Amino acid sequence: MNRTTITYNDKCVRYFLWASIIWALVAMLAGVLAALQMNISMEVIRESTVLRPIVEFLSGGTLETEGIPYITFGRLRPVHTNAAIFAFVGNMMFAGIYYSTQRLCRCRVASDKLTWTHFWLWQLIIVAAAVTLPLGLTQGKEYAELIWPIDLLVAVTWLIFGYNFFWTLIRRNEKSLYVSLWFYIATIITITMLYVVNNLQIPTSWTHSYPIFGGVQDALVQWWYGHNAVAFFLTTPILGIMYYFLPKAVNRPVYSYRLSIIHFWALVFIYIWAGPHHLLNTALPEWLQILGMLFSVILWAPSWGGMLNGLLTLRGAWNKLQTDPVIKFFAAALTFYGMATFEGPLLSVKSVNALSHYTDWTIGHVHSATLGWNGFMAAGMFYWLAPRLWKTQLYSKALANAHFWVGFVGILLYISALWIAGIGQSLALNETANGYVVNQFVQTLDNIQSMLFMRSIGGALYLLGFVLLAYNIFMTCRQGKAEDATVEVTLRERDDIDRVTLGTIVKQDPFAAVLGLLIALVFWVTHPANIFGLAGIIFFSVLAFVRFKKNVKKWNDWHETITANYLPFTIVTFFAAAIGGAVQIIPNALTAKAEVIDDRLQVVYTPLELEGRDIYIAEGCHNCHSQMIRMLETDYVRYGDYSRLGESIYNYPFQWGSKRTGPDLAREGGGLEDGSEVMRQGARSNLWHYSHFMNPRDMDVKSNMPSYSSLVSSETNFSGLPEKIRVQSLIGVPFPPMTPHEIEGHAQGQAMEIAKSIVSNNPSIPWATDDMSRQQIEAKLAEKEIIALIAYMQKLGVYEVPVDEDGKPKAAEPAPWENPDQDKDKQ
Repeated sequence: MNRTTITYNDKCVRYFLWASIIWALVAMLAGVLAALQMNISMEVIRESTVLRPIVEFLSGGTLETEGIPYITFGRLRPVHTNAAIFAFVGNMMFAGIYYSTQRLCRCRVASDKLTWTHFWLWQLIIVAAAVTLPLGLTQGKEYAELIWPIDLLVAVTWLIFGYNFFWTLIRRNEKSLYVSLWFYIATIITITMLYVVNNLQIPTSWTHSYPIFGGVQDALVQWWYGHNAVAFFLTTPILGIMYYFLPKAVNRPVYSYRLSIIHFWALVFIYIWAGPHHLLNTALPEWLQILGMLFSVILWAPSWGGMLNGLLTLRGAWNKLQTDPVIKFFAAALTFYGMATFEGPLLSVKSVNALSHYTDWTIGHVHSATLGWNGFMAAGMFYWLAPRLWKTQLYSKALANAHFWVGFVGILLYISALWIAGIGQSLALNETANGYVVNQFVQTLDNIQSMLFMRSIGGALYLLGFVLLAYNIFMTCRQGKAEDATVEVTLRERDDIDRVTLGTIVKQDPFAAVLGLLIALVFWVTHPANIFGLAGIIFFSVLAFVRFKKNVKKWNDWHETITANYLPFTIVTFFAAAIGGAVQIIPNALTAKAEVIDDRLQVVYTPLELEGRDIYIAEGCHNCHSQMIRMLETDYVRYGDYSRLGESIYNYPFQWGSKRTGPDLAREGGGLEDGSEVMRQGARSNLWHYSHFMNPRDMDVKSNMPSYSSLVSSETNFSGLPEKIRVQSLIGVPFPPMTPHEIEGHAQGQAMEIAKSIVSNNPSIPWATDDMSRQQIEAKLAEKEIIALIAYMQKLGVYEVPVDEDGKPKAAEPAPWENPDQDKDKQ
């Protein structure tokens, strides 16, 4: 065998490490600012002549001062989430993968050119997101806000990364794939699948597009993506990093190789089914809700298996907690991973979800995972890597320990404050007496202001911890010297690796037994009342267990065979991950269509209302307001009749929401489209909406909604409407035939009617001067975005009842109460 000396490409690791640290500071700073904006209605702020103008300026301004529209909460929140996920954790993930993969494969990364192309394109994507999102250029889908040209760049960059990774696997000098590489493979192929499907869209311009899925279909696809982006971007690659760096840090092998096998395959298969738990108690079909809840609860087992495997690896090394900050961070990260993966399934139980959903409890849960699991794993990895990448000692263990305790206290303050805020607000909102709600929404928001402020303090402390890290790593770099590691390896013959074909893998006993079990499981979850599916699950489970016990070595040999052959391993991993999404999405895509709706059907937007909806999405209003009244008593008593599947069928993208910082808007505009004033009596006047957007605290001093006074100066893009309606018609929205001239004329006519109704009440319009006539003011106001947004608000909740072939209304589902409009509570 030939031996040679190779030099690893550690320069790219150093670059990704520093990119991660810099973007972490940006993400956390944006998060702290967004958190502080939620305190705009805090009593000490609203009564202060100094603090109130500053906070209102940072939150969009008022009627007198326009403020900074680019950093209102709705625009800043996606900047924070994208920077935290894709910039901070993404760069950290790439640093860990490039470092560990080269050493696990005992070869240099396959292509330096592809590596550097990957690095610089990824930073370009982050910068593009940081520019476009504050400008209001967004898809309006959670964790998938980037506009389509950036999406294409993401896809190209990810393919470059994946190609380079698999090329490195081919060139490896180690026969078997180590556990970490399994998780990296699952990450690459599953994120590719998730990102492509969720971002299928048709552009209307260089900065705007509509997804091909709408309504309930889009809701299901979005949370299939959203939940599994957490699984396969924030979890599986970090687990791979844990399986490599934790044993290295403690100089001990992984506690149980067999447990890591169970952990990997169970996680990859089960996680993908759990997305619907984000849509419990909504209009999502019941079988999908049950499916999401069931698999979410099952996730407890593999998640805790991985946590225990990590913690038990520390056996015999716990004494290092006192002296080694790296071990502190890793141990705490695994503990937070265990806590988050316990809390997640708990929140997926329908009865618990009824209390937690739309509240800050969910936000606390997400941050316990992101800050505790991802953030502490990143810090531990950075502190371990820096001395090795710069051939020196860590500059200050004392500073690293200080970072740990400052960050740890920050996390505890953050999540405990949001637990208290979320549960407390939900209990207050659910309080009823004699069929009426007791607390107005804005009152419950005012009651948790102190907890929201405590959240801001916790976030600021966590940010301070990463400032200490940045300084510590910087000083470590200064005292050391950047140098790539070299190692002597034995070169392997290429035909000694990856010789087993997929056919050989499929024919073996373990694959057949597990495949039979999966087919039976799929049949049962799609036909839950069918005894044959349940019988199949029992039969194949027993068969697999008996055959495993009969010949354990054969099963072990089968798994060793596929871990020594990356291509069959990758294909099996893909099918294990893909089957769950296919079972959920395909049946729903075939049935959730307008022609089969027999209850309520959304009325198609007018051109101006469609433009108003796009403005609503651009401003990020969906980050605070839901449009989904759940089938829960306090929801329909407070907001009106519960939402039906057909009422959002033409919404591209869907707007069901995941957090209520403001009240639900599903019935804001009215009800049955039959000309009845009785059914539409809940709609507010155009003037009320105008005044509310200009300065929400003029309508309610306790409101924490940002001002949108900038919209009274922004021009509506009437000329872009024909292309938008063409695309909407292409994806299935039944717009009546109209020429481009008719579309623009219709929109301008409706805008003029709204402008007239507002100006007739003599509101304060910032740019109006004494020498302007009323007609001039009306004409100019009609061109502004605020008018289009008001048109959209007035259309929310308007529906029609489908009719059968004889023209008679189809049977509608009876409402579970007598008076759906009683005591509506709206902000």
